[in-house]
Amino acid sequence: MAKKEKKATSERVPTKHQLGKWQRQERIRRIVIIAAVVFLVGISSWIGYGFYKDYKSDPLRQVVIKVNDVQFNMEYFVDVLDLVYIMSTGGNATELYYYGDYFAGMAADQIINAELVTQGAKNLNIAVTTEEIDAALQQYGLPDDKVYRDLVGASLLEEKVREHFDPGVNATMEQADTQVILLESQEVADEVMARIEAGGNFTALAEEFACNSSVERDLGWLPEELMPNTAIANAAFNLTPGDISQPIYDATVTKNIGYWLIEVTSAQNETIDAQVMLLGSEAEAEQVKAELAAGGNFSALAGNYSQHESKTNGGMLAGLQPGDMGSTAFDQVAFNMPLNQVSDPVKDVSVQTTGGYWIVKVIDRDDHQIDEQVRQQLIDKRYNDWLEAWTNSSTIENLLDEDKNTWAIDEVFKRENQ
Repeated sequence: MAKKEKKATSERVPTKHQLGKWQRQERIRRIVIIAAVVFLVGISSWIGYGFYKDYKSDPLRQVVIKVNDVQFNMEYFVDVLDLVYIMSTGGNATELYYYGDYFAGMAADQIINAELVTQGAKNLNIAVTTEEIDAALQQYGLPDDKVYRDLVGASLLEEKVREHFDPGVNATMEQADTQVILLESQEVADEVMARIEAGGNFTALAEEFACNSSVERDLGWLPEELMPNTAIANAAFNLTPGDISQPIYDATVTKNIGYWLIEVTSAQNETIDAQVMLLGSEAEAEQVKAELAAGGNFSALAGNYSQHESKTNGGMLAGLQPGDMGSTAFDQVAFNMPLNQVSDPVKDVSVQTTGGYWIVKVIDRDDHQIDEQVRQQLIDKRYNDWLEAWTNSSTIENLLDEDKNTWAIDEVFKRENQ
């Protein structure tokens, strides 16, 4: 037993030389392992960088639209552009060629609006199911891919959000039955008021003097919420039924009438150079013409008063030919007047100017039954107000530019030619 113990304790102990050799070998082995790991990491990084570089350089993967925290890449945009183009033109390549930028704008708006509705509906705890989307796709014979699913889903959500506002519309509301006249100037409004006070018929005077606008002359029964603007609403719900308001100025209203002042500076072979101003009323045009006669500078006055886009260039228009302005009234004067004289005000009902005066007649006001048309208008307004508020509180980035739109349009052309 003792011999065995002696044998066990007599094992060889490495010499200093051997120990140093082994330690050197161990260090070499560790260096080789570390080098191999570094090499593999380097290869992986290079491969990853190459993949990242390819990803970033692939136009289809570039982010082109952001709506809050949701991103849409170029591939998605091209898919929507292709859909908008097909739905709008039936696949007419000529229209895509000439109006590609217009369709690109439509596609971008479609993506943004659909995503805003989707996110906003979620905030209202409104959702659509996969089954509802599947049923809609089948009903309309649409393909089952992401773009169609997203857009159909957004459409279904919009319907549900509108339904969300329906219960808030009462069966009866205070409403006013009103008529309105839009007049071009204070001078015309004063004349109309004088004739009304002398017993003139409101409807007949509206036919004679009113400027056409998007607002109907006979508004019928409407709640305050649906009145065309604040000025009309204040009059309709504060006047005694049967009364007529004094003229109310509205700087924002658009009317289908304007007055030109034209000075032709050169003319040759049905081509003219001219300075022009477009004014909102005959009275304003007469006032500006008087300032010119008193020595006023045409360019300066055009910059201050004109509502035509040429105001930024002092009203200068060069190389005009008949038809260029899209106005028969303009052409009849401009191409037949002496040089270097300012025309009398030229009335033109083919243009639009801003600013006018309302006269409001309140026929009656009372709690009145909401008819179906007014009900739908109220739902539409509340839905639009909700969407506008949500849009204004959202962060929207449209990163598309002319080059990207052109690239996307070319991609749609390639698809159509495959």
